[in-house]
Amino acid sequence: MKMTVRNPSHPQDAKHYTTDRLRSEFVIETIFAPDEATLVYSHFDRIIAGGILPVTKPVELTGSKELAAETFLERRELGVINVGGRGNVTVDGTVYEMNARDGLYVGMGAKSLSFESADGNNPARFYINSCPAHKTYPNKKIDITQANPRPLGSAEACNKRTIYQYLHPAVMPTCQLCMGLTALEPGSNWNSMPCHTHERRMEVYFYFDMKPGQVVFHMMGEPKETRHVILHNEQAVISPSWSIHTGVGTSNYTFIWGMCGENQAFDDMDNLQPGELL
Repeated sequence: MKMTVRNPSHPQDAKHYTTDRLRSEFVIETIFAPDEATLVYSHFDRIIAGGILPVTKPVELTGSKELAAETFLERRELGVINVGGRGNVTVDGTVYEMNARDGLYVGMGAKSLSFESADGNNPARFYINSCPAHKTYPNKKIDITQANPRPLGSAEACNKRTIYQYLHPAVMPTCQLCMGLTALEPGSNWNSMPCHTHERRMEVYFYFDMKPGQVVFHMMGEPKETRHVILHNEQAVISPSWSIHTGVGTSNYTFIWGMCGENQAFDDMDNLQPGELL
């Protein structure tokens, strides 16, 4: 398990960042590495985001110096969505079979976490989010048919998409972690436009399902001081609560969003019209 730690950035500082500095602060360049758990611990609401790619052997999540804990979930909860081949997640001896687009919630206090692929030639790709917890809720597997779908947008606005809420009060209880998947229709490339901020929650976007050679321009910064970073397939970006949340691709794509902070009210956001942005 490899974990790097990132400190928060003030918006007044971030507006002066170069492209390299923006990427080093906010972009997670590598999500998946063979037979490793590749994780970033962000001090924005202390979220952990990253990927687990078991190819030749199971990969475990354990306690670490960064967590100052004997086990990974001693004081945390965990969300998992598989974006690869079939695999298993074993939690304290209970095996959860995970197909593509299957999600899993693991509550605080689980002792052992192991991830493996059914076929190393088509390995599972487990994307995870984790945040601090204060109460234990039951573990629960959620496949995409059990997620709460919210169709939004239109073809005319190039933002026709379906939001699938996995870890969300409409589906199941968690302490503070919300997590889901948004799939854009062919011909659509904008997510969250008109865009928004949400002061009470930060967010991490993990972009995938991009066609070869395509990219996403992820927009961030304060509404009157916008910036962008370019995301390639299977990269993620940390989006602070003070930043706008939106992005546009050169083709359609899919992304997983994870949020933690003060509340779980999905619609608790400050909407911004395109004409308000600079």
